[in-house]
Amino acid sequence: MLYIDLPEAYKDRQLSFYLAMEEFVARQMDIDDCLLMWQVGPSVIFGRNQSVESEVNLAFCKAHQINVYRRKSGGGCVYADHDNVMLSYISQGDNVGQAFNRFIQMMLLVLRRMGVEAVSTSHNDVIIGDRKVSGTACYQVGGKSIVHGTLLYDTNMDYMLHAITPSSEKLHQKGIQSVRQRITLLKDHVTLTKEEVKSLFRTTLCQGERLLTSEEVTAIEVLEKEYLCKEFINKL
Repeated sequence: MLYIDLPEAYKDRQLSFYLAMEEFVARQMDIDDCLLMWQVGPSVIFGRNQSVESEVNLAFCKAHQINVYRRKSGGGCVYADHDNVMLSYISQGDNVGQAFNRFIQMMLLVLRRMGVEAVSTSHNDVIIGDRKVSGTACYQVGGKSIVHGTLLYDTNMDYMLHAITPSSEKLHQKGIQSVRQRITLLKDHVTLTKEEVKSLFRTTLCQGERLLTSEEVTAIEVLEKEYLCKEFINKL
């Protein structure tokens, strides 16, 4: 599997760029299996079928300069910042279940190499004990499946708890009292730094690298405009 990377001069982008980047790779690059990893400043990303007003505390996000984006995959609302790691796995074919399973198994392989006894759930989450450390979502484009997931190495817990607003009914149905009771941070289970965790994912799963060109970065920036369109972000 190839690792897709950006030249150093083009790194440190907002989340919309990386959503466009994974879509560009799936649509335009003839690669059967590849992995991307990325990190962003404080951001909320919500699913294609969600209402932003129902899932996101927009006032809090605006006050704390947390950017809000809609993705093209389904699933729930996620908070991300520079202290957690986002992963995108792109594979050939339209078998969503197979793509999910491959991605989850790769996650478990690397976590177990860290000495973490993680397992998967029927909702394609990865948990340590009874708490979630990674969630995933998937969509298809150009004959390929894009599975993206979060890895909670660390995070600004105050921002996470206040930026995302699942209903009390939703929490009650899942038998939990708060978002904090549902999650765990990887840093509490390993001695590795965040950069060492990223390196282990890359060396364990990838056998080569494909560095994007400046022309490809420009094409991604054009595609990114769709993710920044107000109609796309606010559509119900």
